[in-house]
Amino acid sequence: MEQSAHLDTFARDHLPLPEQWPELLLDNPDIAYPARLNCAVELLDRAVEAGHGERCAVWSNREGERHATSYRELQALVNRTARVLTQDMGLVPGNRVLLRGPNTLDMAVMWLAAVKAGLVTVPTMPLLRAKELKQIIDKAQIAAALCDVRLAEEIESCRTPGHEHFCATLKDVRFFHHDAPDSIDVLARAKAPEFDACDTASDDVCLIIFTSGTTGAPKGCMHFHREVLAICDLFSRHLLKPRADDIFCGTPPLAFTYGLGGLLCFPLRVGASTVLIEKLTPDSLLATIERFRATRVFTAPTFYRQMAPLAARHDIGSLRSSVSAGEALPDATRQAWKQASGLEMVDGIGSTEMLHIFVGSAGADVRRNAIGKAVPGYVVQALDDQMQPVPPGMPGKLAVKGPTGCKYLADERQAKAVRNGWNLSGDTVVIDEDGYVFYQGRADDMIISAGYNIAGPEVEGALMQHPAVAECGVVGVPDGERGQIVKAFVILAAGYEPGDALVSQLQAHVKQTIAPYKYPRSIVFTDDLPRTESGKLRRFALREASVSLASSAAA
Repeated sequence: MEQSAHLDTFARDHLPLPEQWPELLLDNPDIAYPARLNCAVELLDRAVEAGHGERCAVWSNREGERHATSYRELQALVNRTARVLTQDMGLVPGNRVLLRGPNTLDMAVMWLAAVKAGLVTVPTMPLLRAKELKQIIDKAQIAAALCDVRLAEEIESCRTPGHEHFCATLKDVRFFHHDAPDSIDVLARAKAPEFDACDTASDDVCLIIFTSGTTGAPKGCMHFHREVLAICDLFSRHLLKPRADDIFCGTPPLAFTYGLGGLLCFPLRVGASTVLIEKLTPDSLLATIERFRATRVFTAPTFYRQMAPLAARHDIGSLRSSVSAGEALPDATRQAWKQASGLEMVDGIGSTEMLHIFVGSAGADVRRNAIGKAVPGYVVQALDDQMQPVPPGMPGKLAVKGPTGCKYLADERQAKAVRNGWNLSGDTVVIDEDGYVFYQGRADDMIISAGYNIAGPEVEGALMQHPAVAECGVVGVPDGERGQIVKAFVILAAGYEPGDALVSQLQAHVKQTIAPYKYPRSIVFTDDLPRTESGKLRRFALREASVSLASSAAA
């Protein structure tokens, strides 16, 4: 490793032991970076140097009107904010700083400024509560937080002595999107618009993103400056082929690696622009595409499914590509969006541990029902329990190597996530002879019923092909006779009414679409499905709901 620029060495000190690291594939001309680099400089300052200074970097809404922030203006905002962090707050390279805010220009400025100052950024989802924030703050030993003032309540609980979620390490909280004298906004206005970036090593940690923690304590995934650039120069460059005249938009939060890449790093890397708007709905996302003439859109399958029937109301002809990730993409959703937009979806599978998408295909390389192939720079295999490759066409554990990889912050679960140099994503897949990856489901979400292995997403995909189904989630629930049975939670499309007749119709449809033994023996109609802030279906919540219902019925 290179000589670190961090004065606070916590992040490097708490990387996994060398023998627990994944094998990093760095011998690639696409990612031949110098030993010392700061990714904020490479994303922003280099764009200004390349002549993009007067081009729009960030589009946003301001008092109902479109507002453009140029690259030169963004650079000045970032530099002034970096001065606040180092001069007024006294932060030094290597300090961890919590970031808390929705998708706004302010949030983008906070991340870029902190990275440029050599700090380790810890972005968090806006909806997290004090209990969840405390887990992160304590684990990462965070000393300072930068928070949108509209989200002040939960973070204030974490710095209030005597409060059950008080965090002793959290010494300073500063607010933005605020006009108080000590707010970041006001302090930054008085600063000079120049700032000398921290001379960070390419393998200095700049980002710790915590997993959702739905199955236990959240895991902190640590990533280097060079890895932020690698996702731009591999997935984005090879599959999206972005241009300086592109306009990116979408829904994933900047606190989610999918959003940080797709809505900030990818566009900045090529001198393009991004649209940052909070609280989008399927209809307002379509309106945003039309209003800003967006060319690239990133969102989850659920949004595409809901946008497809609404697309005809909007002019979305500016779109060049649409990217889906975050959860399995049903073929019915892919086809509905293709019919509505004329675009072949770029589907992808990635993870917080790998930073972004590592399997995907675009355009003519798309194969129906497959996610795609390994992104250039990555290799993937399907392995058995003994870490041996399974034959093509057989299900196995998805294993991946590339220039990014799993490096948990002081976490014993590292040994399970990385074996023999391979990153194990926790997914079950089939890889065919041509290298196409077919998603089967999360390894811990596989349903075993009467000795059969059944992938919930496959059953969901079959159900979604029926016109009565708007959305659905499928899980396995305990059964005394079969071990588990397949249970489906279904949101009905407009014009359909729940009832036994429709249950039988949906069951028959699944039997005719996929192997009959995979059909849902139980179907529950619901008005809503539990999802994470990033749009992923919370299957564990469906399982818990089923257990609760069964317990209540037994009582």
